[in-house]
Amino acid sequence: MEDAYARSATEVLDLFGVDPAQGLSEDQVAQHARLYGKNVLPEERRAPFWKLVFKQFDDLLVKILIAAALVSFILALINGETGLTAFLEPSVILMILAANATVGVITETNAEKALEELRAYQADIATVLRNGCFSILPATELVPGDIVEVSVGCKVPADMRMIEMLSNQLRVDQAILTGESCSVEKELESTRATNVVYQDKTNILFSGTVVVAGRARAVVVGVGTNTAMGSIRDSMLQTEDEVTPLKKKLDEFGTFLAKVIAGICILVWLVNIGHFRDPAHGGFLRGAIHYFKIAVALAVAAIPEGLPAVVTTCLALGTKRMARLNAVVRSLPSVETLGCTTVICSDKTGTLTTNMMSVSKICVVHSVEHGPVISEFDVSGTTYAPEGIIFDSTGTQLDFPAQLPCLLHIAMCSALCNESILQYNPDKGNYEKIGESTEVALRVLAEKVGLPGFDSMPSALNMLSRHERASYCNHYWENQFKKISVLDFSRDRKMMSVLCSRKQKQIIFSKGAPESIISRSTNILCNDGGQTVPLTADIRAELESRFNSFAGKETLRCLALALKSVPTGQRTLSFDDEKDLTFIGLVGMLDPPREEVRNAMLSCMTAGIRVIVVTGDNKSTAESLCHKIGAFDHLVDFSGHSFTATEFEELPALQQTLALQRMALFTRVEPSHKRMLVEALQRQNEVVAMTGDGVNDAPALKKADIGIAMGSGTAVAKSAADMVLADDNFATIVAAVAEGRAIYNNTKQFIRYMISSNIGEVVCIFVAAVLGIPDTLAPVQLLWVNLVTDGLPATAIGFNKQDSDVMKAKPRKVNEAVVTGWLFFRYLVIGAYVGLATVAGFIWWFVYADSGPKLPYSELMNFDTCALRETTYPCSIFDDRHPSTVSMTVLVVVEMFNALNNLSENQSLLVISPRSNLWLVASIILTMLLHILILYVHPLSVLFSVTPLSWAEWRLVLYLSFPVILIDEVLKFFSRNSNGGVRFNFRFRRNDLLPKREVRDK
Repeated sequence: MEDAYARSATEVLDLFGVDPAQGLSEDQVAQHARLYGKNVLPEERRAPFWKLVFKQFDDLLVKILIAAALVSFILALINGETGLTAFLEPSVILMILAANATVGVITETNAEKALEELRAYQADIATVLRNGCFSILPATELVPGDIVEVSVGCKVPADMRMIEMLSNQLRVDQAILTGESCSVEKELESTRATNVVYQDKTNILFSGTVVVAGRARAVVVGVGTNTAMGSIRDSMLQTEDEVTPLKKKLDEFGTFLAKVIAGICILVWLVNIGHFRDPAHGGFLRGAIHYFKIAVALAVAAIPEGLPAVVTTCLALGTKRMARLNAVVRSLPSVETLGCTTVICSDKTGTLTTNMMSVSKICVVHSVEHGPVISEFDVSGTTYAPEGIIFDSTGTQLDFPAQLPCLLHIAMCSALCNESILQYNPDKGNYEKIGESTEVALRVLAEKVGLPGFDSMPSALNMLSRHERASYCNHYWENQFKKISVLDFSRDRKMMSVLCSRKQKQIIFSKGAPESIISRSTNILCNDGGQTVPLTADIRAELESRFNSFAGKETLRCLALALKSVPTGQRTLSFDDEKDLTFIGLVGMLDPPREEVRNAMLSCMTAGIRVIVVTGDNKSTAESLCHKIGAFDHLVDFSGHSFTATEFEELPALQQTLALQRMALFTRVEPSHKRMLVEALQRQNEVVAMTGDGVNDAPALKKADIGIAMGSGTAVAKSAADMVLADDNFATIVAAVAEGRAIYNNTKQFIRYMISSNIGEVVCIFVAAVLGIPDTLAPVQLLWVNLVTDGLPATAIGFNKQDSDVMKAKPRKVNEAVVTGWLFFRYLVIGAYVGLATVAGFIWWFVYADSGPKLPYSELMNFDTCALRETTYPCSIFDDRHPSTVSMTVLVVVEMFNALNNLSENQSLLVISPRSNLWLVASIILTMLLHILILYVHPLSVLFSVTPLSWAEWRLVLYLSFPVILIDEVLKFFSRNSNGGVRFNFRFRRNDLLPKREVRDK
């Protein structure tokens, strides 16, 4: 029932045909169950496992690799090859792809947990009226029209319309749904407002929220997917995970690389078309197949098989570092996304604030001898932990607060006129509340004031266990005073009273709205000496002035406390007893901002990251909090920077665009508004991080480029998020952003390293094919180099140290290329040298090496006709493993030197030495040991078609390899000299050689 909030209770009951005194009959229950369905959030049909597996192979580079593996396998069968070496290459390729697919399937499976955990917020049981009798039934059996009774501690089992109040008031904590920091008072009257949000529907109890005060009956109006929780579920299902900027760039690079590879492979095949008929091949078809094998080897060389593994490993290393900073990453690519975040949409309650009401101000009358003198006290501590200090107006700490009469009686009243419970949870390691947040705040205040008459106070309290400390002082007062009668809070009186007895004296303690308490008070307790004096008009005016200041300027939630002595023997309380009270004091409380938030938000702004506070609270409360945080001091006022959801929706499209660019505060929002805000910002090409902790935040967390949940938040929010802040600390986001930027820089470095290495391999094979010399490297050797030799140093590059000014730079643009034009040219030069050096090593062995045949170069170019003519050397010389071993070793060593080049993008090795990254040095040593292992251990040398090298051959390898450092030093010099780069970019007319896509795919 969509508009139950706008209808009277009678209308709603008539619509469902239910008698509020009898409830539904069995026939009606069966009929309504058929009409409206069950009260469960149905499980979503998951994609079949085989579909998830096949989805992992839907990538162009992966398809090319699969094709290469199949071709290698087929060619091996055609040529009649047998044994391990024949099928090694396709087997290794398929193993790599299987490993990547496994990781992908696990990630996809975990993504469904958010929807499952949403069901945890559905109530298990409900007290239902049917056939004139109340019974406790499973909440899943509820149907629209059922009459349900709720009371303190109940989890609301479905969306329900209030029909009867069974106590003076009913208050519900709906923070998980709306983000409101305070519980909401419910009423019976219908709502006539237009454009209503959840907060305006004061006669509706929402599924999954918790009753914190009172008792009432309500009629079910929505079950299952037709509830507030159901709409959140639908929103989450409709939300597609955003592709991260790095993933987009890697996808673009992969597509670009695939096209280049295909072009080069076809080119190599066509260049050699004249050699198809060479007698050595045994016919045109066999010649075509031979050069097709070369093209396949070229594809294997060009595709960086290890890239996905290295990217994953580098991001995983980043997650470990971030975990030490209390940022637990659930989605690896989101580590990098943090680095280009431009806007953080921060939930207020529980993120910028503690989501724990806390007394921060106390106001009492000090004396009245020379006119009213008001004393104000500040209270530290922002959580439910009974740890805090009370300061006087000069900022001096009170060592024994309980020695002051007004503070002592405030502690008594706070402990006794209270229905809440404060306890320590050892499993979670924190203090928890049961009941109303404001009442728990008073219990915590009583603990901070301490007890009177003990010289060891308050240090003695610190010796207690946390479980005992939680309510030690409260229990002391409850043992000192015996509660006789309670007069519950009511909306018309706006106060609550308890009658207590102690040592043949009976006292009424009252608390409530300041205007109610002050109007019923005739006397006042003075803090100077503890005497009681009449409450004069001057004192009343001064108290009302302080109350208005607390509630208005400081937006504190204010309560006044009072007491009254009554004759011994009174056993009950009536409304008439709540007069001629003695006013004790005024307390102001708020959901306090976290202490570290101010510096964290200023750091975000220094890094060029805009912060938008998003909350379900009202505008004035939120604006006051933002002023307290201090991060918005640069705004003279919030005009044009603060909008309610309704105000924003009513703006014309152009003004909405302008408002988004200036917005700092977004209030009175519900889940759909949060998601709408994220989408609107993303349309402006912003990279959006959304923080939150409630169920209501889940759709927006999932939609955002990076969702950041609080560690103390709901399981739904954590599952929908990419990252969880274990310490709930907004400041952790700043450290995570810095880490994300550093990870991106390192990611770029190893991508460039792998590009230059693969370019070298392509050049090697292409040049050999063009020159007509034998294959310099076998496919299995290329795979070894790509996986092991490239992979280990590339991974170690991820340990490069973070730049000192990483948080002083503005966020990089989403469409910034991973490899720009100048850098692509640099690594093209490096790659060309790597390839040419590899071919040079191969040719050297045949033409110049003392251990080689010393053939004329022309003989090497005509190797394929050797069997058809008379030669002075045996044709088997072309099957010798020495030349390919020299080539492979040159390729490995030159890439090790190239890895050292990637310690920094532009800084010389003379400035940043290899000692700055010992992991890289270790990986180079390990790689060389592995390479030596396959050269000198017989079974491995046979497998990889290599052979041991002599010292002369090793010396040649070093001569050919070392110049790569000198070449890159020259290129780095030109990079540091901006003119060189500018001239190059001007010639190329654009500095991004990779294809551009729309910034955001829709």
